[in-house]
Amino acid sequence: MDIVDRATFQAELDVLRTREKAHTHEGDAIAAARRRLPVVEVDAGLELLGPDGPVTLLDAFEGRRQLIAYYFMWNPGRPAQEQCEGCTFYTNQVAELANLHSRDITFAVFSQGRNVSTPPADAQTSYDEALRYRDFMDWRMPWYSAQPSLDTLLVGRETGLFHLVCYLRDGDSVFETYWTKRRGVEAMDTSYALMDLTIYGRQEEWEDSPDGWPIAPASANRHPATPRGACPAPVYRPTPPRMGDAANLWMAGRDVDNSSRKPPSRLTATP
Repeated sequence: MDIVDRATFQAELDVLRTREKAHTHEGDAIAAARRRLPVVEVDAGLELLGPDGPVTLLDAFEGRRQLIAYYFMWNPGRPAQEQCEGCTFYTNQVAELANLHSRDITFAVFSQGRNVSTPPADAQTSYDEALRYRDFMDWRMPWYSAQPSLDTLLVGRETGLFHLVCYLRDGDSVFETYWTKRRGVEAMDTSYALMDLTIYGRQEEWEDSPDGWPIAPASANRHPATPRGACPAPVYRPTPPRMGDAANLWMAGRDVDNSSRKPPSRLTATP
């Protein structure tokens, strides 16, 4: 780490700023090209599971013109700490949906009922587990199971891997307009964007950083596609790596005594 005077620091930053502006302009150009992509029609009647029973893909729009669906990886029958860290990391950052709604966009999570290394189990059972996980995490976005139609919804893609898919509704017709996976879902993220502004960055092994820069430890059960250290944790917990008894009770839908923790979170789930 070189320590310099203010003028030297600003001169180096100005050089970098030129590259940052070029990066921003290229991003604008890519977004413009994305808006001009052709679209593919998708069966609007494809079945999803909702909190009150079966619904359709069209229903998931909630009457809005566009839908962004995050395809959440799921590990059937496993406790909270064995669910996908990456999906938890990204979903945890989608909080206020009003801004999307103001542009006629619905955001929803589509639980896949499986992941890349675990086959699916009973769809309704996995969905009930996923709903308890959503409540345990105190998430408020619409949450469906895509398992009944997953192979059709993600045709030509790797089911069980997290995806972000954009849809457009024209009357009762639905069209897929864009999709991405892996690091493409960083569009949902603010934490990494802020980390990238700091001198230590994301503190991950793959980054090009000076020798001696800190590296955050990887979790033992982390899937290779997910971020390091993004362990599932209730939003009110200050230390994500340790989840305690509450994490072991959510799967069974049992009541958790949360009276000693502030602010409270909705951990009581319906079996």
